[in-house]
Amino acid sequence: MDLTTLKYARTHEWVAADGDVATIGITDFAVKALTDLVYVDLPSAGTQVAVGDNCGEVESVKAVSDLYAPVSGEIVEVNESIADDLDALSEDAFGRGWLLKIRMANPDDLDQLLSRAAYEEVCQAEEH
Repeated sequence: MDLTTLKYARTHEWVAADGDVATIGITDFAVKALTDLVYVDLPSAGTQVAVGDNCGEVESVKAVSDLYAPVSGEIVEVNESIADDLDALSEDAFGRGWLLKIRMANPDDLDQLLSRAAYEEVCQAEEH
């Protein structure tokens, strides 16, 4: 996947938009920061979310990190296999490691997200 075509939230979620459906996951930076992942808790399909809503948790041996909705809309699909394949997050965060698909209520939400270059700047600032 071309990471420059994705959009990014400051809270370390990535978004791949295809029409009005946005595929959401957590970034490679977030996975590395969390290290040993032990559990993922995701909402059910049909759940309505607004930008910034808590829509799950990713738990590692050292921290629990909230998953925030980077776009508003209805969750139309959840990656059910991720609970049994947490390695997908560390091995393929932008592919097999996707978490949610949201039918966007407002595709303009994407305009508020960051480019890959801007997101990398956020990550560099957090490392210092």
